[in-house]
Amino acid sequence: MLQLSAAGKRFGQKLLFEEANWLITPDERTGLVGGNGTGKSTLLKVLAGVEQLDYGQLTRVRGMTIGYLPQDGLALSGRTVFDECLSVFDELFALEKESEELTHIMSDKDPKSKEYATAAERYSDIFDLLHSRDIYTLDAQVGAVLGGLGFSKEDWARRTEEFSGGWQMRIALAKLLLQEPSLLLLDEPTNHLDLESRNWLEDYLHGYPKAYILISHDRYFLDQVVNKVIEVWNKRLHVYHGNYEKYVTQKEERRTQIMNAYKNQRDRIEALEAFINRFRAQATKAKQVQSRIKELEKIERIEVPEEEATINFSFPQPIASGRTVLEVKHLTKDYPTPDGRMKRVLDDISFNIERGDRIALVGANGAGKSTMIRLLSQLEKPTSGDIKVGHNVLLDYFAQDQYKVLDHGSEMLDDITGANPKVDVVTLRSLLGCFMFSGDDVFKKLGVLSGGERNRYAMAKMLVSPSNFLLLDEPTNHLDLRAKDVLLDAIKNFSGTVLFVSHDRYFIDGLATKVFEVEDRRLHIYPGNYEDYLFRKQGGIPTNTAALKAMLTTDSATNANIDPATGMFREVKQTGSAAPPPASAPSLHEMAGSLEPVTPVAKSNVKRLNPIKLKLLEDRVAAIEEELPQLEDRIAQAEQQQGNFTTADAAQRLAAELDALRDKHAALSAEWEELGMQLEEQMTA
Repeated sequence: MLQLSAAGKRFGQKLLFEEANWLITPDERTGLVGGNGTGKSTLLKVLAGVEQLDYGQLTRVRGMTIGYLPQDGLALSGRTVFDECLSVFDELFALEKESEELTHIMSDKDPKSKEYATAAERYSDIFDLLHSRDIYTLDAQVGAVLGGLGFSKEDWARRTEEFSGGWQMRIALAKLLLQEPSLLLLDEPTNHLDLESRNWLEDYLHGYPKAYILISHDRYFLDQVVNKVIEVWNKRLHVYHGNYEKYVTQKEERRTQIMNAYKNQRDRIEALEAFINRFRAQATKAKQVQSRIKELEKIERIEVPEEEATINFSFPQPIASGRTVLEVKHLTKDYPTPDGRMKRVLDDISFNIERGDRIALVGANGAGKSTMIRLLSQLEKPTSGDIKVGHNVLLDYFAQDQYKVLDHGSEMLDDITGANPKVDVVTLRSLLGCFMFSGDDVFKKLGVLSGGERNRYAMAKMLVSPSNFLLLDEPTNHLDLRAKDVLLDAIKNFSGTVLFVSHDRYFIDGLATKVFEVEDRRLHIYPGNYEDYLFRKQGGIPTNTAALKAMLTTDSATNANIDPATGMFREVKQTGSAAPPPASAPSLHEMAGSLEPVTPVAKSNVKRLNPIKLKLLEDRVAAIEEELPQLEDRIAQAEQQQGNFTTADAAQRLAAELDALRDKHAALSAEWEELGMQLEEQMTA
């Protein structure tokens, strides 16, 4: 569909990549990764036709369409949101109008005439095309995409220029998804999405019928939507098959192989140089010396690029707060509306936050998350109710626009040194490097940084001298994967208390010990991380020790909402103090016992197989488990061969072979899952 051949690109004097070969197929599901400044976004622009190659060739199949979403910078105006999205179908609407004109022509012409036959043939072609594009459901398609991306029905009628830059990018993304180009190129598509919209986009891409390539710093998102990773590394493109997690494993294996090859090559070079130096002056060894000199000249030196230094930054630990960090009772918040009425955002909410909690605040866009965090940070006052700060609590709030409170006249390194003079300059510069400030960047005035850069700096500065209760509103915005890992590790080792809003699933799952959900003006509390929260939302029960511990350490209002008969966690609608469980019911501590997973005992209805059939079943599972990796290797080899174009016939044969291998892999995987379930049933029967 699209092919790069010996492609190279420079940015000024810097070579970004060279000798890049990449055959992009109609079923491409690829994540483009690499360090900052390696050329990922530039490569995406090259594929989109926005920038040109300096070397090599880019070949496209005739008739293919490409849709490109940059990181930011798009601005739309002049139409409502709905009409702007509907405009992507203007060509279909023009065809529909033409079909109406053709019906008038056919009604006026003799059915036996040439004009009638021409009009009828054209009408039939248009009818088939409009039917295939399902033109009568276009309004519903637009509504579904806008709803998925977080636009309310009231937003549909608003003009596009009324929306901020982030929402403008959502509109641009909606238009691309509705267009369904042959190849979708998305540069950080989740940057401007909340968690619910990100989850919707993940599901949408699972069913996307064509190819896409995307850049993302959301590790969980990459794991869910790609089956191949292309890394721009050492000025080359490196192919990894599988999702992001598999890429990390395979990259380490490749790194080990390169280091081994590099060591072997260095050993050989040193041996050759030693021989040459030792016998250069001996005439009897002249032939052997010349032979080794030629061999030395022919060796293509393996380059091992410097890896980004890994820093494990730890918070300077703050003073300890009291056990209860925050106590909230009957919290209510109203806002005036343009028509003079009052709109209730939060209604009669009560909860406690305990020392050491790691709380993820989640909820749909507009549900009241930002209002909640501003109230807790005391930037706003509640309409009614009380917020009581606990003993020795030092609160710090990180806003999405935290850069506004920085001293724009200060140099970065001086400013961060002043935040905590006890931290040495080397550590501070390493920390700034993790947040993408290296070299002379650290001597820049804060006022010359962009909004995103200043927010990154503000997050780094907060790590240097934290309070014991942190309220973080989107702390991972504008951070790459490396900076997110530094932040995540630092907060994990932090002895204080954290409440945060984030749209990064990996970050939430790695950090949260509780989830506070804002929904319908009320608060629902769930112990555990985001995955546990989703499980309980669907009526599940805790299945791991950590979740049970979280349930035991949660406040009394939460404990009162454990169903004593089943141990199942109910959604909590905080309306003040909760009633205690019935005296006759077993306590949660009794049910949890030693905090080991609890499995309900149920009588099995599964028919036990005789030993011979069971052995055959086990042998078949083992055979499939042995065959699947071999198939995966063959698929990987075939996919790699696709990157080396020879002839059209060879490419077609290879594509057919690859389809057959994938079909066989899918069938074996399905059989393996089915047989595995049967074996599991036999084990529990």
